Amino acid sequence: MRKLQGLIAAPHTPFDASNRVNFAAIDQIAELLVEQGVTGAYVCGTTGEGIHCSVEERKAIAERWVTASKGQLDLIVHTGALSIVDSLELTKHAETLDIMATSAIGPCFFKPGSVEDLVDYCAQIAAAAPSKGFYYYHSGMSGVNLDLEQFLIQGDQKIPNLMGAKFNHVDLYEYQRCMRVAEGKFDIPFGVDEFLPAGLAVGAVGAVGSTYNYAAPLYLEIIEAFNQGDQPRVTALMDKVIAIIRILVEYGGVAAGKAAMEIHGIDAGDPRSPIRALTAAQKADVVAKMRDIDF
Repeated sequence: MRKLQGLIAAPHTPFDASNRVNFAAIDQIAELLVEQGVTGAYVCGTTGEGIHCSVEERKAIAERWVTASKGQLDLIVHTGALSIVDSLELTKHAETLDIMATSAIGPCFFKPGSVEDLVDYCAQIAAAAPSKGFYYYHSGMSGVNLDLEQFLIQGDQKIPNLMGAKFNHVDLYEYQRCMRVAEGKFDIPFGVDEFLPAGLAVGAVGAVGSTYNYAAPLYLEIIEAFNQGDQPRVTALMDKVIAIIRILVEYGGVAAGKAAMEIHGIDAGDPRSPIRALTAAQKADVVAKMRDIDF
C-alpha cells in the first residue's frame, strides 16, 4: 500500500466577493503548492470549508483540483457530510475522478455510538468509490472521539480499500498504536502542524496541514533538519512555526490562513458564515505579522 510522503496541504476554498467559489484562484493555489515542494492536497476538508459548500460546489471544486494539479499532486477528496446521502453522492462522483483517495470525517450531529457503528458508516462511504483508497478523518473537531486503533483493526476486516486515517489529534500514544496496527500496514498522515517534530519523532512520513499552503518551505527545512539529527536547528525553525500559529489563534485559523495567502499574491476571499470574516485592517495585520516572521 502506497503511503503519502512529505507535505500534503489542506487548501482553502477561495471565494469571491459574492461568496461564490473562485475557481481561478484554485489554479493559483495548486501552482504555488507544486512550486513550494508540496506533494499532495486534501481537498474540501476543514480548512477547505467543505462542510460549508453545497454538493454541486464540492463536485466542481474536486474537478477543478484534478485539472489544476496537472497530475503533480496526490489528491485526497474529502466527501464527508452531515447527511450520508450527500456523502455517498460526493463519493460516487469522486470515483470518476483521477484522484488517489476519498476521505470522510465522522458525522458530527448524530454521532456513531461505537467503533463498530463508525466502521459500518465509513464502509458505506468507502464502497461508493471502490477504485480509490479511503482515509477516515480522525479529528477532535468532529466530536467523534472513538478509539482510532480499534477503528483500524475492525476496518481492516470490513473496508477493503481502507488506506488509513488523517490524524488530526494531539494523542501521540494513540498515533503510535495506530502506526502498529496490522504490522504497520496503514498510512497515518500526521495532521497537527505545530506538533510536526513530535510526529516525525514517532514515525510520521507524511503530514497534512493548513499552514503548508503558504509556509511549506519552512516545514520542509524542519523535516530536513530532523532527518539530519540537528535538534537546535529544528528548535530554531519551530520558533517561526509558533509565531505563525499565534497569529492563527489570534484571528481564527481559517480566516487568518486565507488572509495569509496574500503573501503569495493569492486572494482566497473570506470564509463562509458562521466563521467571522476579518476586516481589511485585520487582514493587513495578518499579512504584516506573517511577513515579519520571515519564513
